Amino acid sequence: MIAYCGLVCDECPIHLATLETDLIRQQAMREDIVRQCAIAYGINIQLSDVTDCYGCRAESGRLFSGCRNCDIRNCAREERVENCAHCSDYPCEKLEGIFGQEPEAKVRLDGIRQALA
Repeated sequence: MIAYCGLVCDECPIHLATLETDLIRQQAMREDIVRQCAIAYGINIQLSDVTDCYGCRAESGRLFSGCRNCDIRNCAREERVENCAHCSDYPCEKLEGIFGQEPEAKVRLDGIRQALA
């Protein structure tokens, strides 16, 4: 499941915690997510902020607040594209931040873009 920005939702710790059925393990995973957000992204969130998420492309249901409020997600949905590689403005300024933090997202979207040509 490729997110609009090129991240892989199936590998996302928030999505994986959502799928975890062992509640003790799920709690530990969510605590780790809080630490990861602070260290990797400089985002200070509370444990209560780590909500369930079925992936940013989900039409309804559980969606992490960071995904729900994501400018990239909102733009891609407005443009009605499968992901940003399908957008006529690709790559745009909105993607610079995620590409800087997650270079594999750019590689993934560039590959999709090439396949479309």
